[in-house]
Amino acid sequence: MNTPKLLPRRITLRARLTLLYGGLFLIAGMVLLGTTYVLFNQQLARSAPKVLTLDKPGPSAAADGEAPRRKILFLSKNDEAITGADAENWMREQQTTLHEAATDSLLALGGIALAVVGGAAAGFGWLVAGRVLAPLHQVTDTARRIAAAPAAGRGLHERIALRGPDDEVKDLADTFDIMVERLDGSFDGQRRFVANASHELRTPLALGRALVELAMHRKSASEDVKQLGESLLEISFRHERLITGLLLLAGSENEITERLPVDLADVVGHVVAQTAPEAGQTGITVHERADEAPTTGDALLLERLVHNLVENGIRHNTGDGGWVRVASRTRHDGRVEVKVDNTGPAVPPYEIPALFEPFRRLGADRLVTAKGAGLGLSIVRAVARAHGGEVAAVGTGGRRPGGDRHPAGRLRRGRVTVFLPPSAPRHRRP
Repeated sequence: MNTPKLLPRRITLRARLTLLYGGLFLIAGMVLLGTTYVLFNQQLARSAPKVLTLDKPGPSAAADGEAPRRKILFLSKNDEAITGADAENWMREQQTTLHEAATDSLLALGGIALAVVGGAAAGFGWLVAGRVLAPLHQVTDTARRIAAAPAAGRGLHERIALRGPDDEVKDLADTFDIMVERLDGSFDGQRRFVANASHELRTPLALGRALVELAMHRKSASEDVKQLGESLLEISFRHERLITGLLLLAGSENEITERLPVDLADVVGHVVAQTAPEAGQTGITVHERADEAPTTGDALLLERLVHNLVENGIRHNTGDGGWVRVASRTRHDGRVEVKVDNTGPAVPPYEIPALFEPFRRLGADRLVTAKGAGLGLSIVRAVARAHGGEVAAVGTGGRRPGGDRHPAGRLRRGRVTVFLPPSAPRHRRP
């Protein structure tokens, strides 16, 4: 059994700077203390006391011109006089004891002073590092808010606008603001292009459809012409669905500014009634459980969200005998949710995130088919984020008709859940 390795805890930059300041101060203090100890030790060795002597010439020696006699002063120890070699030995012992006491005292007091001042220096370094790194924390917080913005491009309107001295940190913040501004303009331009191009394409598609219908309804139209016209109309219908989806996707990625009360239970009931004919044609049974789920937002976008979920559950199903369950409710935390389960094809868990990307379908990329263009779940996610919500898709581990479970990792039943904020903040009762 493989056990995961414990990763070392990340040390913050502030802590590393504090350790650097404190370490450098301690090293400098230790060098200073060592130098002081050596110099102090040498000075004590040079100024060692000597045995006191007194030169006193005698009268006869002075008259005869002889050298004066040297007399050694005696010392008293415990009321006992000591002279000569004993006095010298005693003086050396006292000198050694005094030397050791002085050096030990220097090391002890110096070590205590170094520890106290080193701790104070580390604390001061912690405060200074925090003050120096405060602008970096502001940059990090802004980047996190932009990354966590519920709607695409929603947080790109925010700027750091750092004030202070013109140093490296301010250069970093200004560069970040320039980058975000360019990204904001790029996203806005992309959305405008998609919306404008979709609007421009609607006119030629409508004109082409009208010409095809006119040719089909002529009396002189042959069966081959009518069959060709039906194929062209089907292609035109798919392209119109693609354009409608692109317009909706471009519009749903913007922040919802005007919010109105919407009960998702009413939306679920309306969507189930709309999709009932398609479900009946494919032999899919739709089960509905719509409990109250009040929220606020754009009613048309929320209806499209639920419609795409139910339509996706019907079209990507096992066919005759399959089912789709649609439920709405209010959660215990106050949020509301719409949940759609179906007996769809097996989807590997690693492919689930890709299904929310535009033009992505299971097993095919950028493919427009009779079932759609691969924008259904992308629109669902965009609408949910624009309303401050989120989407989760999982496999629920269903069973085959014979009772056998699909292999691990490929689950037959799928579930998509949309979480949205409540219509109003919940207040606890006193």
